Amino acid sequence: MPIATPEVYNEMLDRAKAGKFAYPAINVTSSQTLHAALRGFAEAESDGIIQISTGGAEFLGGQYSKDMVTGAVALAEFAHIVAAKYDITVALHTDHCPKDKLDGYVRPLLAVSAERVKAGQNPLFQSHMWDGSAETLADNLAIGQELLEIARAAKIILEVEITPTGGEEDGVTHEINDELYTTVDDAIRTAEALGLGEKGRYLLAASFGNVHGVYKPGNVVLRPELLKDLQEGVGAKYGKQSPFDFVFHGGSGSTAEEIATALENGVVKMNLDTDTQYAFTRPVADHMFKNYDGVLKVDGEVGSKKTYDPRTWGKSAEAGMAKRVTEACANLRSSGTKLK
Repeated sequence: MPIATPEVYNEMLDRAKAGKFAYPAINVTSSQTLHAALRGFAEAESDGIIQISTGGAEFLGGQYSKDMVTGAVALAEFAHIVAAKYDITVALHTDHCPKDKLDGYVRPLLAVSAERVKAGQNPLFQSHMWDGSAETLADNLAIGQELLEIARAAKIILEVEITPTGGEEDGVTHEINDELYTTVDDAIRTAEALGLGEKGRYLLAASFGNVHGVYKPGNVVLRPELLKDLQEGVGAKYGKQSPFDFVFHGGSGSTAEEIATALENGVVKMNLDTDTQYAFTRPVADHMFKNYDGVLKVDGEVGSKKTYDPRTWGKSAEAGMAKRVTEACANLRSSGTKLK
C-alpha cells in the first residue's frame, strides 16, 4: 500500500503529531523528480508527502495545452503505479491554489476523487490545499467551509493557509513584513468557522514569519514559538489540547533550531521546494560544465551521445535530489518512522 488510503493518511498524521516529527512534503514537476522524492523517503525509511503546485501541474500538463488537471491527474496515476516499488507509504497532495485557480484545479480534482469514492475506490489525492491568504480572513474561511465539506465527503483532508507567507510561489506574492504572523484571534476565528475535526479534518498553514523561495540567513525572522500560543489560545477556549495540525511553509533554508521548535508545537508537515530544486539541478550543471564539448556539437564536431543522453545526467539529478530528501527526513525526525 505505497499510496496511503484515507485511513492510513490520518494514522500517519496522528503518529507525527504524537511523536513530534513531521513529514517532508516534496514538490515534484516530473516523473523523474517523483522518483527522486520516493527514493529519498525510501532511503531514509520514512513515509512522506508528494505534492504538486498549480505551476507544477501546468508544467506536467505539457506546454501545448498547459492543462493543470490533466498534469496533476497523470502524475498521480503514475505515482499509484511506480510507488509500489518503494517500501514506504506516501500521500499525494496539491500545493498552493489561490482563489482564481480553484475552478481550474482543486474543484475539478475534488470531483475526480468524489467519483472514485462513489465507485468504491480511494480518492486520487489524499489532500488538497486552499490558499486564501490573499483574501480577507472572512472570505478565506467562507470558501474554506465550502471546500472542507466537499473534501470530507470525498475522504480528503483539506489544507488551509489563513494568513500570508512571504515571498513568491506560482505567481502569488506577499511582502516580507510584520503581517506574516498569525494571531490567536485569527486561529480562534478559524476554529469557529472550520471546527476542530468535527466538520472534517484540515491542516493549518499558520504564519510565523515564513517566506517562500531563496533567502540568506538573517533576512527572515521566523518565530515558530508563536505556534504554541495559537495551540494554547484555541485549546483553552475549546478545552482541547494541541488542537491544530500545523504545516510549515517556506521550509527551505530553515535552521535546525527553528525546525525543532516547530515540531514541538504541532507541525506535522513541512514543505520543501527551493532546496530540492537546487539539489536536482546542481548535478546537471556540473555534468554540463565538465562535458561541454560532449553535450554540444562544438566546432563542427559530433559531440558524445553518451554525455548528452538525458539518462546520463538525469541519474545524477535524481540522486542529488534524493539525498536532499533524506536530509529533510533527518531534520524533521521522520527517518526510520515508516509504517511497518
